[in-house]
Amino acid sequence: MRIDGRKVDELRKVEVKPDYLLYPEGSVLFSMGHTRVICTATIEDGVPKWKKDQNLTSGWITAEYGMLPRSTYDRKPREVRGFGGRTHEIKRLIGRSLRAAVDLEKFGERTCIIDCDVIQADGGTRTASITGGYIALALALQKLRKENIIPPDTIKTAIAAISVGVVGNVPMLDLCYQEDVSADVDVNIVMTSESDFVEVQSTAEGDPFSRSILVELLDLAYKGIGELIEIQAAFLNNHQID
Repeated sequence: MRIDGRKVDELRKVEVKPDYLLYPEGSVLFSMGHTRVICTATIEDGVPKWKKDQNLTSGWITAEYGMLPRSTYDRKPREVRGFGGRTHEIKRLIGRSLRAAVDLEKFGERTCIIDCDVIQADGGTRTASITGGYIALALALQKLRKENIIPPDTIKTAIAAISVGVVGNVPMLDLCYQEDVSADVDVNIVMTSESDFVEVQSTAEGDPFSRSILVELLDLAYKGIGELIEIQAAFLNNHQID
């Protein structure tokens, strides 16, 4: 039995609150257990200068990520003098992951900025940001499709992410903070709705781990991400724009 009573292959409770903020083209409050992230999508005309310089007509998707000072057990100072290495790594991961969801040629010369603001952290903030960020992105693109600005097949696939790890020699799905900090192996996995991998980040916190352990963790992630993609699809089906 785990710290919070879950089975080893069980997700934390997932909740999605739509239109959490008034102004973005797409916004949700995405929760997994006690981890809560405000995910917003902003659509802007134009693309980054480097794409213009290369005469590229495709669009772009990028991401920002941040944590409120008391989103954690101890107060985390604001990053007022530039982003730290962890923040840079996570925002680039979110951007890479969500670009895999969209046909950027069909998106046109536009930029979508996904902002992921962690208001409460209990493990898995980067994976929750990706999973919730996809929903915000899909809501924003719904509006463009409704106005016939982009074609219906601009989104190629759904994207979701999950953490898995080995805690006390036991492979587990969707680690909370207390499990994460004591994990012997920590893996973050991003996949498409076709079960293709976008990214696998794996680390042995102590001793190296075997191939068989990695396969077991991948199987756990496959199960968890499949459930998350079903949750995303059900939510988006219930929030179609008339």
